[in-house]
Order: sequence, then structure tokens, then C-alpha cells
Amino acid sequence: MIARRRVLSGAAALASPAFVRPALAAPDHRWRLGHTAPESFPIHKRLVEAAAEIGEKSGGRIELSIHPDGLLGGQLGLLAQVRAGSVEMTPVTGQSLAGVLGSVFVQSVGFGFAGYDKLWPALDGDLGKALRGQIQQRLGMVAMERCWDFGFRQITTRAKPIVVAADLEKLKIRTPVDPDLVAMFQALKAAPLGLNLQDLLPALQTGAVDAQDGILPLVQAAQLYERQRACSLTNHSWDGQWLCVNAKSWGRLPDNLKQVVATALDKAAILQRADTAASEADIRKALTAQGMAFNTVDPASFRAVLRASGYYEKARQRVGEEIWGTLEKYSGRLA
Repeated sequence: MIARRRVLSGAAALASPAFVRPALAAPDHRWRLGHTAPESFPIHKRLVEAAAEIGEKSGGRIELSIHPDGLLGGQLGLLAQVRAGSVEMTPVTGQSLAGVLGSVFVQSVGFGFAGYDKLWPALDGDLGKALRGQIQQRLGMVAMERCWDFGFRQITTRAKPIVVAADLEKLKIRTPVDPDLVAMFQALKAAPLGLNLQDLLPALQTGAVDAQDGILPLVQAAQLYERQRACSLTNHSWDGQWLCVNAKSWGRLPDNLKQVVATALDKAAILQRADTAASEADIRKALTAQGMAFNTVDPASFRAVLRASGYYEKARQRVGEEIWGTLEKYSGRLA
């Protein structure tokens, strides 16, 4: 996870940890929020702003301190701490949540969402509501209503763009060391190789792989445009972060303070989504100037291969019939 989080660009660094303190009286609730992004990332900036708003709107009754850059632990460690109650809050990726709650995999399923016009209505609607309910019932955490954006994954290649599923057959493609992504590319008849980020450039230089999948900020940060000339906007998998609160800590808040916290954090999530969209637009312009060509794809052929391979049927069994049925309200038929 450390490699993934360091490829995003963001705003100027803020002091760490960031504290919001009441002016006149000691707070009734002192909470800590730990996350793994550096201070320069937009998510940290938006969390600091939300903490300030919570302190102000609660009249100083809540002090929320923001601890970035893994100061309180890595992603899985923070998840365990919030479940245990030793840390009150953390944003958790769907990938991490899916390791302990299989239904959350639904938000990252291969070619499940063609774009944000399908994704946000689902996660802000009944699909997100169902996932939040399971997070609370099974993991002992309350997830805020708005999911934060980590981004869609795309495919870059040396020269030939990916347009239809047949273009992936036997393609040597690097993925992160993530069994779900490897399984998806295997189902698409590619030849995936799970590698950590530091091994990507040597693999491209030696020809061990001819392509890679990742979010656009990775393409820019790793200067992949020097060896990868085509970027296919496949949107083949998405991930985001649910901001989770220990359920017992949440339960100790009176209703009016719950509203203050939820309103501030959900507003911050919407702003962070806009930050991500603006950043990716800027990155596309910069990469185009470096000579990288972009193309979009129709997901139909990819979905057909995944359906025929049994990939979607396995995913449906993993997430459960109810969650899968809700997904297909937005995605259309998959399995």
C-alpha cells in the first residue's frame, strides 16, 4: 500500500499532526484519525479542513487530530486499531476492507463501472448504503456516507493501444502484487506479472513486461511516458476509501455532534473527489505534451470475456446475491 499512496500529487504540505483545539474549555471527545497518505496529498488537506470545521461547529466539544503518513500505522494496522477502538477513525480502501469483508470487493470488480457517472450514483445510493450496513454489522465500524476517491486504473503499453479484449491476449502486463487484479487479467487471457512498484521500471527495460496497469498519477510520477507511448482509458478497476469510525466511539456522541462530524467529513469527501478529477485532467494534459496518446474503450468486449471465463460468477458468489443485484442496477448485466 505504501507504494500506491506515494504516486499521487497534491497540495502544499501541512503541519503534522494537525490539531483543532477549543478556545475556552476542554473537549468532551478527543479523537485521533490516522491515515497513510503524505501531508502533501489532497486527502490530508481535506481532512485537516474537516477537523477544523468539526472543532468550530461542535463549539470545541470535539477535538480531532489528524495523523498522516502512517504515523499511527499502516493501512491494515489502522483498520485493526479502529476496530479495537485504540484509534477512533481511519480511511480504508476497498481493497483492504475486502480482505476481511468480501462484499466490499464489489466496488473494484473488473469493468464493473464504465465511469464516474455510474460509480457515484451507486456508492452514494443503495449500493453504498448496503456496504456501510455490512461494515457496521460485521466489522464494528460506522462508515461515513461519502466514499473518497482513489481513482480508476488504466493500461499503458509500449505502442499498440488496448481497444478490445482481444488486444490483451498473451500481453505481458505488470500489476501490483494483488491477487484480485492478477485474477482479472488472467481471466482476460493476458499474462499478468505481479510486481512491486520499484520493480516496474526494470521489468519494462528488460522486456519482462510490455504493459502495466495503474492510476494516472502513477504513470506521471514514474515517468512511464518514456517507455509507454499509449494509455488506454479502460477504467477496468476502481478503488476508494471509506472513512470509518469505531462504532462504540460513534455511539458515545449525542445526535447533534454526530451530525456535525458526518456533515464535515462528507463535505470534505466531495471536495476530495473534485480534487482528484482536476488532478487527473491536468495529468492527462501533461502526459499528452510528453507524447503519450490516449484512447477510450467500450467495456462490452471485456465484460463478455470475463463473463465467459466465469470471473463474474465467482465475484457474485464472493459478494453475495443481494450486493451483486444492487451492483447490476447500475452496471447492467455482468454475470
